Amino acid sequence: MGILGAGVAGAAVLAGALALTSVAATLPGGLGPCLPGDCPDEYPDPHSGPIEGRDNAINIFVGGDMLVREGAAEAEGKVVVLGGFDQDKSAGASSVYNVGVVGVGSRVPPDDGTDFLTVGGDLSVADGQRLLAEEGSVHGVVRYGGDRQGGGTVRPTEVQDPDAAAPYTDLRSQLEEASNCYAYPEGELREATGTADNQGHTTVFTGDGSSALQVFNVDFDLANTGGGMQAVSFAGIPDDATVLINVIGDEPTLNINQSFVPDGLRERLLWNFPDATTVNMKGTDQFQGSVLVGDPASTTHLSMPGTNGRFFTTGTLVHESDGGGGGQELHAYPFNGDLPECAEPSPSPSPSPSVSPSPDPSPEPSPEPTPTPEPTPSPTPSPEPSPSPEPTPSPEPTPEPEPSPSPTDPDDPTPEPTPTPEPTSSDDPGPGPEPDGDGYDGGGYDGGGGDDARAPDRGGLPLTGPALAGLVAAALVLLALGGLAVYASWKRRAGEEWAG
Repeated sequence: MGILGAGVAGAAVLAGALALTSVAATLPGGLGPCLPGDCPDEYPDPHSGPIEGRDNAINIFVGGDMLVREGAAEAEGKVVVLGGFDQDKSAGASSVYNVGVVGVGSRVPPDDGTDFLTVGGDLSVADGQRLLAEEGSVHGVVRYGGDRQGGGTVRPTEVQDPDAAAPYTDLRSQLEEASNCYAYPEGELREATGTADNQGHTTVFTGDGSSALQVFNVDFDLANTGGGMQAVSFAGIPDDATVLINVIGDEPTLNINQSFVPDGLRERLLWNFPDATTVNMKGTDQFQGSVLVGDPASTTHLSMPGTNGRFFTTGTLVHESDGGGGGQELHAYPFNGDLPECAEPSPSPSPSPSVSPSPDPSPEPSPEPTPTPEPTPSPTPSPEPSPSPEPTPSPEPTPEPEPSPSPTDPDDPTPEPTPTPEPTSSDDPGPGPEPDGDGYDGGGYDGGGGDDARAPDRGGLPLTGPALAGLVAAALVLLALGGLAVYASWKRRAGEEWAG
């Protein structure tokens, strides 16, 4: 390979390595992954057993108001509401709404003493009802910025703070922009890599079997003929791929009775609603994956028995029962997928390396062979070409810091048992799905009690981003090796000309 060929090859490899950094990103503000706390290695399916770990990342973000209605029961993990929080459940339903720690879920609450619920506006709990941020020795804070309304009870601790939601206000516009970018890069609908086929009893998402980002665009309701319930299943999804489902339209409905999701996909599945002014999520399913609703003027009506993933809406969330039985729950599971990069001028690594694929000025000494060869008067033996210098050893990638668990806090301010939410109604089971996919079969989970747990102490907004150090180091090594290849090629060519 000549000097030019070696330089071009080295530049191509380097450009490919750097390109990887521009297509993998988290949600805005580093939202999605677990924030220590004490993050579990693997998240279990919803259960009512012991505490599995601690996660201080936001699990539920509501840019507008959050309304708790009918028999809705629980919201697990850290909850942030920029508007007001209004609990006014139906007569005859359980009077309790749990936040932070719940009877049935991943059982990964935030650290003790941190904000389990943060409200920017008014906090209202209806007379005779209770808003609980505790279970046994697990306890958090309910912090609000506006007025305290209603005659209900908040336990164990409520704090009035005018700046309660100030650290989170920028997230609303950032999530709005991200939702639009995921669906409409440069104003056009993102190209799908797979197909979504509504077969009546099931909508089947079939990927291309190879792309790291599997994209599906859905412009229909996920419902059976006549609006009844249906299942969802997945096929052709590579291991470790991220799945992005753009649900297009003003008033989409998801009426799901079962989810057939391959193992491990729950934490890499994002349902994105960029256009919707009204989202209806109902059925009898334990819904799998994270949700992003991008329109700040939107209202999402959520009455599924359970959601299992992050839930981010820039608009208003109504947690309700849709006229059915109570016990509806939001469960805390991380989103660990790699999404398209949507930040403004973030791709800074490419400009400088791309200008210097072959920085060695050595091609100048012998750009072309001399056209008038002259006999060499002295038979001096040609020197052996000097050996190529050893390549600089590549730096070891910086290891991820291990989160150190915080000390246990044995304080138990008010160990009041968590009431059991009523069982979820499945009045219309709908037609059963065909076995089009495998993996998690989401049956209904009802509320339940839980055990006491350890209690580290930490809080705050997750501000993590994609780790680029390893790729940058690899790119530098590739550039160095490319330069050595150029140098060796030139030396070999110079030696041949000298000997000739």
